[in-house]
Amino acid sequence: MTEPTPPQQPQQPHPHPHSHQPPPAQYAAVPPAPVAPADERTWSVVAHAGGIVTSFVVPLVVWLIYKDRSRRLDDQGKEALNFQLTLLLAYVGIPIVSTVIAVIPIIGLLSVFGMFLVFVAWVGAVVFGILGAMAASRDEWYRYPLTIRFIR
Repeated sequence: MTEPTPPQQPQQPHPHPHSHQPPPAQYAAVPPAPVAPADERTWSVVAHAGGIVTSFVVPLVVWLIYKDRSRRLDDQGKEALNFQLTLLLAYVGIPIVSTVIAVIPIIGLLSVFGMFLVFVAWVGAVVFGILGAMAASRDEWYRYPLTIRFIR
């Protein structure tokens, strides 16, 4: 007669004794901590004002870091980023169109108007960036005019 064998526990594979691999992780990802209201205000101001100096870089960094932690920073970071991307399109597109227009005989003089438009776009970037930063400092959600919503 054979004796019943006790149930065996499933055994974990043993790593090689000289292996430097850590044991498998059995922990769930911790959700990001929410952002305090005062920090939301600060980072909203940084997203709007940072675009004046660095174009799209600061709004992009603020949005990427805080988009999952704060509804306000997700919205305002995207808003500032979309405005800066719209300006970047203007800064690149207007000179290209002006150069093409410059080779057309009669209307070629209008290409000078294109360079004026680049200057107007830059002034708009400064003015609306300051307005956005001021609105953010008052805890208001700011919307830029004439902005293409690249990121929704």
